[in-house]
Amino acid sequence: MRRSIPLTAAALGITLALAACSGSSDPADTESSAPAEQAGGTLTMWVDDTRIDEMKPVVEEFTAETDIKVDLVQKASGDIGKDFVAQVPTGEGPDIIVSAHDGLGEWVNNGVVAPVELGDKAADFSESALAGVTYDGKTYGVPISIENIALVRNNALLTETPAATFDELVAQAKGTGTPFSVLVQQGDASDPYHLYPLQTSFGAPVFEQSADGSYTDTLALGGPAGDAFAAYLAKLGQEQVLQLAIDGEKAKQAFLDGQAPYMITGPWNTSAFEEAGMDITVLPVPSAGGQPAQPFVGVQGVFISAKSENPVLANELVVNYLSTEAAQDRLYEEGGRMPANSAAAAKVENPILQGFNEAGATGAPMPAIPAMSTVWAFWGATEAQIIGGQAEPAGAWNTMVTNIQDAIDKA
Repeated sequence: MRRSIPLTAAALGITLALAACSGSSDPADTESSAPAEQAGGTLTMWVDDTRIDEMKPVVEEFTAETDIKVDLVQKASGDIGKDFVAQVPTGEGPDIIVSAHDGLGEWVNNGVVAPVELGDKAADFSESALAGVTYDGKTYGVPISIENIALVRNNALLTETPAATFDELVAQAKGTGTPFSVLVQQGDASDPYHLYPLQTSFGAPVFEQSADGSYTDTLALGGPAGDAFAAYLAKLGQEQVLQLAIDGEKAKQAFLDGQAPYMITGPWNTSAFEEAGMDITVLPVPSAGGQPAQPFVGVQGVFISAKSENPVLANELVVNYLSTEAAQDRLYEEGGRMPANSAAAAKVENPILQGFNEAGATGAPMPAIPAMSTVWAFWGATEAQIIGGQAEPAGAWNTMVTNIQDAIDKA
């Protein structure tokens, strides 16, 4: 499943504007060098409940520098995207939204988000960060932080040089005599997100990508590469490396209890490991199929409403301010998330976050295209059947690909 780092929202010092700005003008693509000529204006920014505390001091500093006020509106993380789609057309939406990138395709298709021009600032971000805010060849936001899964090692159990392949890793882990070798959370419906690095290592990504990194709706997880990955899933199930009974919480607790030397997980769990006094190292997931193991990369971005009454001011905040190394340094200081700005990320000294950043450097952005919503249920159910030994691997995988394609075609 897709995960984000949960943080507790504190009381807000900035006035929460419950009535957002309205308007019906469609902003043109605003150049990143445009000055904030309307200094003294007001912007409304929606921020979800996991990010609002870290954004508060950053926009306060922006206001002090520009005299542009920013009213922060706290939204539940599960509601912010759908409320954006529902309210922008009515004129009741915000000027700016801060959210994970995987709703971008829906926002573009509904005409609620405006493209931005990063210009030379694009060079300040990794390809995966930019791909997360790109749709159909256009850039629609500024990436501010990134997250992905990686391999976490319990150094009290194992400190050997990391294995070159996933099979070697399993063998290495089994040598410790722990109940589990490599913990990978599953559950009744499996977990394609946590298995994705292994899948991509067979050359079977979920969708094809264009030259600019944006996704097409052409499936790429079938064919011989998909068959090979399906066979490998069956093997891991037979060997009990993957167990459907081990969901996210059970995997986390087993790792905390020292029952495995390795776990594939994200930064949302490593804070608990550190708080428990564990000595851990974060490493890239080794390849199982011979190609690079690419985890999904989640990009947290800042996006401008297509109906903002203040597109120039919004551009000043989003493109000219929040993209900067200084602003992303401040966001990291407040929230502890790996900055998307490469220079800011390079200064992060936390070895755990450094490990995740290195593991995700060649990762694949989570697809933001509408077709992705069709994939998850078929994908997870099929992987569960294969891991549980209830289906012939290649046949089940090919049926899954056909069913996904049919569902996309009918959408």
